[in-house]
Amino acid sequence: MLPTLPTDPAGTATVVAEDRRRPRTRRPSRGGRPSRAAALQLRDRILEVATALFLSEGYGSTSIEAVARRAGISKRTFYHRFEDKAALFAAVVHRIIEQIRPAPGVALIEGKTLYEVLCRLAGLILRAALSPQAIALHRLVTTESARFPNLVRAVDQEGWAQEATALISGLLERELRGPRLTAELRTFAAEQFLHMVVGLPLRRTMGLGVPMTSEELEVWVANAVRLFLDGCRGLCSAAPRRAR
Repeated sequence: MLPTLPTDPAGTATVVAEDRRRPRTRRPSRGGRPSRAAALQLRDRILEVATALFLSEGYGSTSIEAVARRAGISKRTFYHRFEDKAALFAAVVHRIIEQIRPAPGVALIEGKTLYEVLCRLAGLILRAALSPQAIALHRLVTTESARFPNLVRAVDQEGWAQEATALISGLLERELRGPRLTAELRTFAAEQFLHMVVGLPLRRTMGLGVPMTSEELEVWVANAVRLFLDGCRGLCSAAPRRAR
């Protein structure tokens, strides 16, 4: 027969009390939602992969499966962040536009005269429009917009052209006065100015001619601004036409 060990209620109580006072180490949690920083890093990785695929393979040839595979995620993880491929492309466009925009600290309106201000602004716009990512995005939209009209809408919804038009129109309103330079004509003039500044340099960069050098672009901007201002000032100084 095994010997019976004596019980010690007091001793037992002491052991239990000491055990309760010991700090308990937390086990590392498994699963759960990632931290905000990790979630942002994951989203940025998905967008980086998607940007590379869209710009190299095209919109139609880029699948969600390919994006998920290259990003190292599951399709379920992808759909937790993006509704579909159209939403992914819109996010890619937004990312590209934000990258080619002037930095927040860069002054858009800077210069002693309206000519200097417009030359600086036109230079910033042209530099963004001719950046490698902007050119690649322009090629993609131009090539596939007939099959996928949402590509054009995704770019237009970023509103960069509208912002530039409003900025230039506001400059004209502040600096040039004349009864014929109405709000409608200021907006029209600002839109034409953007086309005049970007049009030919963009076509040449796209392969329709020899790309302009930095010196040629500088001269191009100066000439475009002079012609634009001459037209606007001429409109302001002209007497309004009398109704017949």
